[in-house]
This record gives sequence, structure tokens and C-alpha cells, in this order.
Amino acid sequence: MIKYLLNCKNCSFEFESWFASSKEFDKLKKLKFLNCQNCNSSKIDKSLMKPNLANANFKKDKALKNNTNFKKKLKEYQKFIKQNFEYVGENFAYEARSIHYNKNNNKKNIFGQASGKDIMELKEEGIETYTIPWIEDKEN
Repeated sequence: MIKYLLNCKNCSFEFESWFASSKEFDKLKKLKFLNCQNCNSSKIDKSLMKPNLANANFKKDKALKNNTNFKKKLKEYQKFIKQNFEYVGENFAYEARSIHYNKNNNKKNIFGQASGKDIMELKEEGIETYTIPWIEDKEN
């Protein structure tokens, strides 16, 4: 993937866009599939972009912060799930089918464990499921 700063020859508007390669940009330009976001002109050229440089410590600090924020958000989701869903453990696939096929059964929110195979079979049956990573309390 490559990102280019694009210039419109018609109105001088500048915008950025991603391309699979420089050849892909050339192909799209030749087919007139590139249009200005401002005036819809197809007279688009690419210009030089400054490289995005960051030192190694900056990247590590940012990655650590992102990881911490991700864990915090995941913990919030887990807390919500524990408060609003019934834990069914390893019986998740069975309980999900029971809720789905028993029309008289009051719909309830459940969570638990299921194998990848079970999840795939549930989805094939039209039973909507979601998988989220789970952080155990001891993994602070």
C-alpha cells in the first residue's frame, strides 16, 4: 500500500489517497477513475509527500499506550457483559440454539465458551454470535 498526496489541476485542491501500488494509481488515472473531491475533475496528479518518521521510543510508547487503552476498553465491555448477560459456560452453543429455535422462550442474553467449529455452525444456522477476547482478572 502506498499513500499519495493528490493535486487537482482544475481547482488546486489537495487530498490524500491510498493505492495498492504506484502502478495501480497510474491505471486508475488512465481509466479516469480518479476524481477531485472538490470539483469532480479527473485532472489529478500525484505530488511528493514527506515521509512519516518517528523514533523507536515514540513507536514503543504509542504501542504501549494503545495496548493499555485497548485493555481498559475490553475490561469495560467485559464488566457490561457480566452485569447484563447470563454466563452459560461450555454450554454456549446448546443454549444459543435453544433460544433461537424455541420461539416461546424469552430471549435472554448469554455468554460463554464455544469452539471455533461451534461458532461456525451457529452462524451457518443463522444464529448471530460475536467473539471477543477475554482477559481474566488475574491478567492485570
